[in-house]
Amino acid sequence: MSELNALTPADFVARVGGIFEHSPWITESAAGRRPFPSVEIMQATLFDTVRSSDQEKQLALINAHPDLAGRLARQGQLTAESTREQAAAGLGSTDSAILQKIETLNTAYRARFSFPFIICARLNNVDTIVSAMENRLSNSREVEISTALEEIFKIAQLRLADIVENSYAG
Repeated sequence: MSELNALTPADFVARVGGIFEHSPWITESAAGRRPFPSVEIMQATLFDTVRSSDQEKQLALINAHPDLAGRLARQGQLTAESTREQAAAGLGSTDSAILQKIETLNTAYRARFSFPFIICARLNNVDTIVSAMENRLSNSREVEISTALEEIFKIAQLRLADIVENSYAG
């Protein structure tokens, strides 16, 4: 933590900002609240920044995420983190019939909620992801916004743990 706390605000955002997909505003907001006594308090501060934001900013965060196994993945245009996470779930090596089913579910989900389906891929596999996509289509928009944010927090928690782990290792 001392290393992260000692960074300039710009370096802090550069180092930690990637835990939230294309949304550096979250770490920019938290940078001025350092020093953090622990990783858990830093994480809580980051998550509280999202929770206390208006719905427009929350939706922008949700919309910053790519579709699972979608066009950006096929074109190799995901962030390094998203690429690793989708691969860990088996999305990069599944058969074409399952990929077509995921694409159909992505389209239906976006049509219903106007934002991408979000799930912490590292904590799931292809089967649990497809099942969650099918089940969550029946939720209300409010439930899905809340669920998407909670999944984003899981993603961010794992990405932050990777950063902290790499700080100790390097």
